[in-house]
Amino acid sequence: MIRKLGLGLLLWAVAGGLALAADVSGKWSAEFDTQVGKQSYTYEFHVDGAKVTGKAVNAQFGSHDIQEGKIDGDTISFVESMDFQGTELKITYTGKIDGDEIKFTRKVGDFATEEFAAKRVK
Repeated sequence: MIRKLGLGLLLWAVAGGLALAADVSGKWSAEFDTQVGKQSYTYEFHVDGAKVTGKAVNAQFGSHDIQEGKIDGDTISFVESMDFQGTELKITYTGKIDGDEIKFTRKVGDFATEEFAAKRVK
């Protein structure tokens, strides 16, 4: 009896932890200033458990797959990798989700760090 109760509580805790992960599936948009000028992005996120995939689309630099994407509670992180003038450039994102807004810190290689907010497209 105690064993069943313990297993039930464990399953309840695991299910509760998964339910706490924020839902970021769908499209998000952002505009922000960078060293190369104003950037307009659309992010399309697909969430499967703790894994995040999708696209980061920028009018100036094109569309790139989201890599190494994960979500943990209200924190999202991923990498956008692009070819910039013949050199691979990794852009690392970490964000805090708050409803229909994600406050991101974006590290562009070893060159720059930017902060901005993305809004859910409705």
